[in-house]
Amino acid sequence: MKILVCISSVPDTTAKINFTGDGKSFDKNGVQFVINPHDEFSLNKAVELQEKAGATVTILTVGDASVDAVMRKALAIGANDGIRIDADARDDFFVATQIAKAAKEGGYDIVLTGKESIDYNGGAVPGLVAGLLDYGFVNGCIGLEVEGSTAKAVREIDGGKENVEVALPAVIAGQKGLVDEAALRIPNMRGIMQARSKQITVVAPEATSTSVEVVGYEKPASRGNVTLVDKDNVAELVRLLHEEAKAI
Repeated sequence: MKILVCISSVPDTTAKINFTGDGKSFDKNGVQFVINPHDEFSLNKAVELQEKAGATVTILTVGDASVDAVMRKALAIGANDGIRIDADARDDFFVATQIAKAAKEGGYDIVLTGKESIDYNGGAVPGLVAGLLDYGFVNGCIGLEVEGSTAKAVREIDGGKENVEVALPAVIAGQKGLVDEAALRIPNMRGIMQARSKQITVVAPEATSTSVEVVGYEKPASRGNVTLVDKDNVAELVRLLHEEAKAI
């Protein structure tokens, strides 16, 4: 069984976010990047399948050389090798096109992704990949077992869970719960040393149009000052909500 795990390099959740002077791109200066958390759950599930069923696990990232450190961490967790599409991840369709091409050429049985990346939160790439490949697709996956040419998945839905089966090859978009959070693997020294010698193949991007153009980014308005009102002073609270907050 061959598994392709798509990972994104995203800013650490504790990072201070800034944009360039023209407001059209993210300022990466001083920012630490990590494996996208949803992708990390999918990667750990792939490594589980590697250990249980002898699967080979290949990671794939769309990005420039700056993402190599994050890829090496993924390799240290247990992936066998990696593919880096040497291009800026400009928009969802562009990224999905690169993944679909690599998945088709590599003949992978399962394409594992996170349900979305925590930087842009678009959530469109997994479904686009499945559509381009004409593969079955399971989104929001929190449980996965493979039996022969069939994947049995559990997906989170409003108010409950749904059990589904999908014929392989398929695209599975994972999230928190796909593996036990306490079981997420932290690279050890042996894994880190082995990752240094694992191959990362750099591939030129597939030519495709860009469907979305970034007009600009802006931060949310800063919070104003907080006014404390005594719990017994209802009249003052009503006045402030009416005259200053314009809420009533």
